[in-house]
Amino acid sequence: MLVGLGVFSRTIPTGEREWIMDSFGVHRPRNVDWERAAALLYGDWGTSKAYVIGAAFLICKHFPDGGGVYSAARLQSRFLAVTGSLLLVADLTVTASLSGWSAMAYFQVPKEHIAAATVGLILFVGAINYFGPKHTGSIAVSLALPTVAVVVAIILLSLPHLTFAYLEPSHKGLAKNWTAFVGVILALSGVEAIANLTGVMKLDSDATLERPVVARTARKAILTVAVEVVAGTALLGWAMLSLPPELKQLLIDRWDDMLAVLAEQYGRMAFGPAFGTVFGLLVALIVGLLLVSAVNTAVGALIGLLYLLARDGEMPRPFARLNSHGVPWVPLFIATLLPTFVVAFSPNQLSLMELYAIGVVGAITVNLGSCAFNKNLKMLWYERGLMAVTFVILFAVEMTLAKTKPNALYFIVCILIAGFALRAVTQRRAGLRTITVSREVAAAIAPESTPDFRVNLNPGQAILVAARGITPVLRFALEEAHLRKGPLYVLFVKELAVALPGPLESSERPRWQDDPQASQIMYAMLEQGRQNDVQVIPLYAISENPASTILDLSATLGIDILMLGSPHRNKLVSLLKGNVVTEVARNLPENIQLIIHG
Repeated sequence: MLVGLGVFSRTIPTGEREWIMDSFGVHRPRNVDWERAAALLYGDWGTSKAYVIGAAFLICKHFPDGGGVYSAARLQSRFLAVTGSLLLVADLTVTASLSGWSAMAYFQVPKEHIAAATVGLILFVGAINYFGPKHTGSIAVSLALPTVAVVVAIILLSLPHLTFAYLEPSHKGLAKNWTAFVGVILALSGVEAIANLTGVMKLDSDATLERPVVARTARKAILTVAVEVVAGTALLGWAMLSLPPELKQLLIDRWDDMLAVLAEQYGRMAFGPAFGTVFGLLVALIVGLLLVSAVNTAVGALIGLLYLLARDGEMPRPFARLNSHGVPWVPLFIATLLPTFVVAFSPNQLSLMELYAIGVVGAITVNLGSCAFNKNLKMLWYERGLMAVTFVILFAVEMTLAKTKPNALYFIVCILIAGFALRAVTQRRAGLRTITVSREVAAAIAPESTPDFRVNLNPGQAILVAARGITPVLRFALEEAHLRKGPLYVLFVKELAVALPGPLESSERPRWQDDPQASQIMYAMLEQGRQNDVQVIPLYAISENPASTILDLSATLGIDILMLGSPHRNKLVSLLKGNVVTEVARNLPENIQLIIHG
């Protein structure tokens, strides 16, 4: 006898929250709809236009339990997954720091106080994340909509003034242009931020908690934001380059609040100096608030990433303990503390931007490479091809960043050393050891080599049991029918040793009540069904070919499970050699399960 010990799950409703219990603990509640997800993504992608021009893309549907680099790379290698995750930790840490610093610049905080104000902002965002992404997502929605409105307003005011007159071709060589391109690729971080939110997104209408799918939710959020970011950023960049050359020094001095400058200048051109000043202040306030939303997005994504690592045994188990709002305590503390340290030791915003790119580009490079070269991931050929091409480009970008930004490289190395040291301590305490085995052994014990068996206990499954006497198979069938809450058909086939030319010579339909052997079985099963709340339906047939009769009735009645029995366990072998069982097994439809009980 084989006894299996596995993970069990059950759903427990708690008010508006939905929790999934498993052998480890609980999953975070799925309560982030597409509007909140879009707002959280816009808090990152949308603010990229505030200090950099860039674009990116994301496919979330393949990783509904929390996408991002960890889920993608883990299918290839746990070490690679943790490496990518630590790169992402560095990215999200700097994202929160940089967004907070930029927000203070838009709020016109004096430069000598920006660092302290940014630290205070990050602590405030950490405090509101105590209540979970549903509530912070609602805040993000309220901040994203005004930003979209002012961006559209700036674009409309600039349309009459857009020109190519001030554009000049680049006079630098390919190497210089490539380095410049690498320096403005920072807008990619929203890719990983939204990918890590798939674990708390609301499921699609046809999905289940056991088979989660968030493709429609993610698609709505990403497309809505991507259209605004790509079109809006391109037009705003054109508007910036369409300003007269005499304003060049102003653009250099105020690069960190460029949207406010555009609002002031084009507002002044359209309606006069007073309107331009007021409009510029309004835009600075709204964009600054959206940058606060970007801090929130980064902190929330960092919490989700650390929680995912803890649930998979890569970080200490206390990292997965949740508060009453479904937020992990320790990751919340770390996600708040790390950005404050980075801000405290950074002299200016440019130093933060130097630390930024290498982490996010490295994480996304690992993510895309893991997806593109994973043959088991169901993707269309052009999706895989696009990912592969983008992977090659970003790998080249990552190598360039490592060469040209030594401070960023040093920062990443520190994060990797600290992260892998913590992982080693975690695995040692858990009693885990790393061993080297052959490829054949690894393939045999790999989780993906185990068939995906799922328990099917849907109520209403019909069972047909064929018996020639009071045998244990009748009790087993009764138990199964009670468990599955479905009808139990009890079939007795009286076999004829001669062939008749047509239907039975009697005009009366044969009845089981008139057959002593059949009636003994049926009366007993009807009584047992009444006592155990099981609907027992007697079936009686006279046939020269019992196997054919069993097959016909199974198909006609839409049976889910067919059971055949043997009077004694030691006769099971001889039973399997019998014509009835052999013929039934050979011709039974695949959608009907066959159980031989002995």
